[in-house]
Amino acid sequence: MEIQVTEHKRVHVVEVRGRIDSSTASDFDQTVMDLIEQGKKNLVLDLSEVEFLSSAGLRTMVSARKAIQPGGAIRLAGPSQRVKDTLEIAGLDVLFETYPDRESAVGSY
Repeated sequence: MEIQVTEHKRVHVVEVRGRIDSSTASDFDQTVMDLIEQGKKNLVLDLSEVEFLSSAGLRTMVSARKAIQPGGAIRLAGPSQRVKDTLEIAGLDVLFETYPDRESAVGSY
């Protein structure tokens, strides 16, 4: 798994490539939680290159959503169909605003 963070005017984009599973979720968690602890309140998770999202990755997303509120938001950019299906099966698709690509997710802030 590869993670890259990009800073924009009002938002930080966390781009993830590869698999978010039990062996890589801790890196994902550390990256997202570090941003929140630094006071970054608007995050876009670019999941367009994520091949697999495990329950450990879902746990990070839900924990981050709780930690960033009130006053902040996490939005998803371009999740693959497999990631969309995982979110839907877990019943978490309603918790995150999802956009077709990174530009529209960043522009939504």
